This record gives sequence, C-alpha cells and structure tokens, in this order.
Amino acid sequence: MRDPSQVELLPGAVDALRSLAAEGWVLVVISNQSGVGRGLIGVAEMDAVQDRFLAAMHDARVPIAGSYLCTHHPDENCACRKPSTLFLQEAARAFELDLAQSWMIGDRESDVLCGKNAGCRTMWLENAEFPVVPGLADFVARDWAAARAIISL
Repeated sequence: MRDPSQVELLPGAVDALRSLAAEGWVLVVISNQSGVGRGLIGVAEMDAVQDRFLAAMHDARVPIAGSYLCTHHPDENCACRKPSTLFLQEAARAFELDLAQSWMIGDRESDVLCGKNAGCRTMWLENAEFPVVPGLADFVARDWAAARAIISL
C-alpha cells in the first residue's frame, strides 16, 4: 500500500489491542516492507502509510510502543527481515520484554517463524491471502476477537 488514505484497521483489532494494552501487554509492530527494496514504493510513501497507521492507532487509544520495519529486498539476506528475530530482540531490550512470555501474532508464515525463533508463543491470524500452515503456530485465531480470547486463557 502506498496511499495513506487507504489505511484501514482490521475489524476487531482496536478493541482487542486496546484491551490487551490495558492489561499491561506492550504492543510492538514488526513488519517486512519489501516493496521498498523491490522499488515498488518509496521510503517517503512507506513512512506516510506507517505514520497514518500509527496515528489511527493513537486516535483509537491503542498504544503502540514501537514499530520496526525491514525495507530490504527478500534476496538481500539482511539481518532484520522476518523470520529473523533481530527486531524482536531489539524490542525486548528497548521495552524490557521477556520473549518467552510474549506473543507474536501474524498472518503469514514468516511472522510465526519469527516468533518461534525468538521463543515467543505464536498465533496465526487467519486471512484470505495466506493460508494457515497446519501445526506451525501454537494457536490459530479466526479474527482479533478470537486472538484476544486465546491470550486471555
């Protein structure tokens, strides 16, 4: 996505994330943005979209403690592209997080593998674009409300 006006928060995400934050969970975003490395989107466009996303979360009273974006092309074999744990480790240091007590929630294999590699509990958030790989994540949630319920178990 290159147009900030197209940023839409997923149904149920605000309520679930606001509730988790109220319970003391630290919310961190870690994202691969290979469109930059592929030349499909410029850094300024990516930053504008990210700024709009963070503003929308702020306006919804969802505190995002940190945001880490890998802009490299997948073929660059960088140290920060998920499933690498680099950004999770940086977030753990910055926000004094215990990764073994943390959750990595994502909607594709690289997200779940990143969490597993870092020793987090993992959850695959179902979506139409990336089918769930059976047995990979610790939990699978059909939507944000279900994800919230799983974390509360």
